[in-house]
Amino acid sequence: MKLKLNIAVRDLVHHSLRSGDLEFTFLGTARSMEGLRAHQKIQQSRPPDYTPEVSVTHQVETDAVILSVSGRIDGVFGDSGNSNGRIVIDEIKSTRRDLATLRVAQSPLHWGQAKIYAYLYARAHNYDEIDVQLTYFQIDTGELFEIRQTWARVDLAAFFKEIVDRYLKWAHLIAQWTKVRSDSVKRVAFPFEVFRPGQRRMAVNVYKAIKAGDQLFIQAATGIGKTMAAIFPALKAQGEGLTEKIFFLTARTTGKTAAEQALDELRREGLHLKSLTLTAKDKICFCPEAACGAEECEFAKGYFDRIEAAREDAFLQDALTRDSVIQVARQHSLCPFEFSLELALWVDVIICDYNYAFDPRVSLKRFFAEEKTDHTFLIDEAHNLVDRAREMFSAQVTKQPFLDVRRAVRHELADVYRRMGQINSWLVRARRRCEDAGEEMADSQAPHDLYPRLHRFLKATEDWLSQNIKASYRDDLLDLYFAVSGFMRVSEQYDDAYVTCYQKKSKDLCVKLFCMDPAGQLSAALRRCRTAIFFSATMTPIAYFKEMFGSDSVAGELTIPSPFPRDKLKVLVADNVSTYYRDRTESADDVTSLLLAMVRQKTGNYLLFFPSYQYMSLIQERFMEQAHDLEVICQIPEMTEAQRDAFLDRFGQNNAATLVGFVVMGGIFGEGIDLVGERLAAAAIVGVGLPAICLERELIRAYFTENHDSGFEFAYLYPGINRVLQAAGRVIRSESDYGVITLIDSRFSRRQYAALFPSDWQPVRIGNEQQLTARLMEFWAGHSVKK
Repeated sequence: MKLKLNIAVRDLVHHSLRSGDLEFTFLGTARSMEGLRAHQKIQQSRPPDYTPEVSVTHQVETDAVILSVSGRIDGVFGDSGNSNGRIVIDEIKSTRRDLATLRVAQSPLHWGQAKIYAYLYARAHNYDEIDVQLTYFQIDTGELFEIRQTWARVDLAAFFKEIVDRYLKWAHLIAQWTKVRSDSVKRVAFPFEVFRPGQRRMAVNVYKAIKAGDQLFIQAATGIGKTMAAIFPALKAQGEGLTEKIFFLTARTTGKTAAEQALDELRREGLHLKSLTLTAKDKICFCPEAACGAEECEFAKGYFDRIEAAREDAFLQDALTRDSVIQVARQHSLCPFEFSLELALWVDVIICDYNYAFDPRVSLKRFFAEEKTDHTFLIDEAHNLVDRAREMFSAQVTKQPFLDVRRAVRHELADVYRRMGQINSWLVRARRRCEDAGEEMADSQAPHDLYPRLHRFLKATEDWLSQNIKASYRDDLLDLYFAVSGFMRVSEQYDDAYVTCYQKKSKDLCVKLFCMDPAGQLSAALRRCRTAIFFSATMTPIAYFKEMFGSDSVAGELTIPSPFPRDKLKVLVADNVSTYYRDRTESADDVTSLLLAMVRQKTGNYLLFFPSYQYMSLIQERFMEQAHDLEVICQIPEMTEAQRDAFLDRFGQNNAATLVGFVVMGGIFGEGIDLVGERLAAAAIVGVGLPAICLERELIRAYFTENHDSGFEFAYLYPGINRVLQAAGRVIRSESDYGVITLIDSRFSRRQYAALFPSDWQPVRIGNEQQLTARLMEFWAGHSVKK
């Protein structure tokens, strides 16, 4: 079967004719709208025989490839009313450049695009000769510059063939590779001797969902091998042509690593597959101190002159991880981030953060510009997507940056300075209202009277930024521009799911467009893929997540309990202690006594989870007064990756003394870590994990009370219990593990909470530390053999 490829005229020309530097010329959102309006203005001014937005398409077939080339011509002058009776293909370009420079030299890319359009139109309508016109519109002056050439169809055909042949040279490599990949996918076997309990069931359901183009929600207990159970059937479906690209979407580095390891396991079984791990620009940049552009960055200079050789070298590798992308990019002196985006076009599997699929500010528009695609989303640890989506669809501006940057541009950018003054005046008035309301407030109405001021700031700022002038304040102004631009982009989505939050901190003020309910926008994003597979060990209850993701009402559900014997896990519920915020100081000694009793029954490693750093510090201080014989380490805010790894390295298999780690629920140690065997004996979870009461949480509560009569559940209970269950999942990681989970809070015995426990748990209530000690002694005695 021949490989079918679709490409737009613009992309075809760009692939074959691009050369020179990687340009980061500033192009703002307002300029994009101005360009669109310029196109429309010119089209409307044309004579009656002018037809705007004419679609053209043509297929080129070779022995291995069927290439479909398509696009839309800006306009076509017809021969009925044209003074010279000729057909003219009109390609419109808006610019801020001086038109005098374009009169001297036009862009080969612009002419290439226009000539391809002309050939496709002439071929479709059987014209032997056709005119081609480039129309340049100067946005600031309104001046037009038109240049026209006449081309014979035979010459245009030769040009088209030359451009297509360059592309097909690469496309044939892709076709050969696709056959190799598909053949290997058909042959490759599951990489382990047997499926784990529940793993085959999950894999079968994933395959069926992709084949049907459905959504599927999977809650599968820790230990069944979810990553492989998602990837293996997705690859089988891809090999059969049921899906195009596979996007493995995850929120954490550990998730990316798990996906890479799963693919490596399959490669050892004979799989041939190209995968790419996308890394954020700020984590992979070779010149973080230099401005993006050929003048300051050597990796942007001559980028397109070296991209083809680099792409071919990269294609010799199957696993394009962060390190391998960096290696090839350095070898060819290319910007690694832009190079990785180029490679994304040609690989089979893309491993990346959620935001590349869902965040409108950074999503991969080259893949998701169309309303519907044949891509598959494998959404790892999907419970994290709720809060991440709220972040992606919200935006804020703060007062202080306007003051700081305004001070810097005062003597050089008068218009920008004036526009920022207008914004600051508005923010000062808003701050007064916020002070009167008690330092923070919310308004269901959008700040409509702020928008015009922000628009004027964007316009003035774009006018200067587009000139690419170096200045000491340029980076700060650019950062502020992007913050305001993001704010205005979110403002376009503002509806009943939004609220405007105002928060005063000292003299500063934050204005935030807060998305309480991300379902609508997530639903729109999910419509762009063929299939979405949501999987996690904790999606309790699934109905809540289906509602929050705006999923289809018929989306499938699958729950897979723990495959391990129930007697391997002891769940103890200390429900005689209140950890309500108002009771924490009073109950601190009781909590401490329970924790000390737990960690002293067996030498080993322990994790103690708390709902906040403040509460953790309160208990840790009292714990340390009585724990001189124990090793204690504590999580700190904003730990680096190296600090995180060092923390986990302390949890060795054969520690001579007991090690106790104080950590926070929902943080970097609350999920995505594997402390197998003797690396972790037990975990205590203090509190029910409810998010802290704050303005935003209370707004979520009020919104879902009104719209779903489930305000407390959606705002607090369900997010909290999923944090608890994620923390609890650290204890049993393999079939040989055994351990203890101690839940400390009176609410854990309430039906509202206990009903959300996993079905394989057998919780035992304890009323004091003596009962805890007795239960632990009994359990450890029954599991005296080492793991």
